[in-house]
Amino acid sequence: MSEFYAAFCAEQMIEINPHVLQALEKATATNSVTIKLPGNHHLRDAQRLHDKDVLALSKCLRDNKRVTALDVGYNNITDEGVGHLVDLLQEDGSSLRSLDLTFNDIRSDGAEVLAKSLQRNSTLLSLRLSNNKIENRGAMHLARMLQVNSTLRELELAACDLDTQSVIAFAIVLTRNQTLRSVDISRPLLFGLQEEWAVHVAEMLAVNGSLVELHLGKMGMTDTGMERLTRGLRLNGSLRYLDLRGNRVTRDGVRHLADLLKQNPTLEVVDLTSNRIEDKGAAYLSEAVAWPSCALRELSVRSNNIRTEGLLSLARALTANTTLDHLYVWGNHLEEPVCQAFRELIDGGRLRPEQTDVSAYEVDGQVFLAEAPGGLRRRYDSTAAPPTESRTLVSLQSCCASEPRRHLCTNVSNILK
Repeated sequence: MSEFYAAFCAEQMIEINPHVLQALEKATATNSVTIKLPGNHHLRDAQRLHDKDVLALSKCLRDNKRVTALDVGYNNITDEGVGHLVDLLQEDGSSLRSLDLTFNDIRSDGAEVLAKSLQRNSTLLSLRLSNNKIENRGAMHLARMLQVNSTLRELELAACDLDTQSVIAFAIVLTRNQTLRSVDISRPLLFGLQEEWAVHVAEMLAVNGSLVELHLGKMGMTDTGMERLTRGLRLNGSLRYLDLRGNRVTRDGVRHLADLLKQNPTLEVVDLTSNRIEDKGAAYLSEAVAWPSCALRELSVRSNNIRTEGLLSLARALTANTTLDHLYVWGNHLEEPVCQAFRELIDGGRLRPEQTDVSAYEVDGQVFLAEAPGGLRRRYDSTAAPPTESRTLVSLQSCCASEPRRHLCTNVSNILK
């Protein structure tokens, strides 16, 4: 591959990128090759990829059936570069299973080209587009693609300037798409206080039987949105990982979540980092954690303004629960009783050092907690087989039956058509 790349660059008078050349030289002759070319590589002399680099790379990989994953995140790829990359997704020669394009300069046109290509592709399992400015038009093309594509399992669109209309479009499409396992639509550009999107996401969760992982970070979600979301989750039997970082959920909202956790047998990972649950919210969660039917295994309540009472209630819940084995609490008020309680949990083996974000130390007879490396895993296993539970899908019309939402859903439906 490296020889082909050098020859093509010479023919087209493209400057050889040593980062690309080195990656191709390291590619081993196995049946499954991953090409990693992230622009944030630790090598100081690593040159970020531009569109001409992508042209040469795509020509080099076009008929190579061994390359199954390509990581070109954190580069300077534009819509023109995406036009070159889709050659690797053509049905007659595609072998790619994973494509990472995070943190590039891809806009709506590039997203449209990708979406049209994936309507005919049946090999790609993971597409990561986070931190590109694809905006509403690009997102709508991707939503339309999901009506046709039955292969894609992971789609990341965090910080892509999605608006309310496109978030709702994805929710509507996912009432029918039973292939996707992981979706990330965190940090959209939502305006207004009605949280219309939460209604549609809740209705989607009530009927979707395949989604395992859902990221809804920095959505501006309030207690009202949380209440709506948990209504849908009560009817869901597939979701394992729920990411709610950086929202505005308080103790009232987390009470609805705690009530859900007492009954939900599938939800294993919940991230509530940087919300506002405080002591009372922590108490609600503690009660849920100690509940016999709670399936929660990993919980993050970092930076939630929780004080001694709430943190001690979580520590006590761990002694009554054998399922929850990952707990992350840094960024709250870690006073000495809390420090002592968590040292006992760690020293006693109930909370392993690599499964929390604090470590205990002692100075002059007083126990303190320091921040430890690591944290809640950012991804669940999105390639896991879907749950076998059958579900009755609702029609688009039934999702939009209520009068206040009908006008907006009609517009979304027309665009998706």
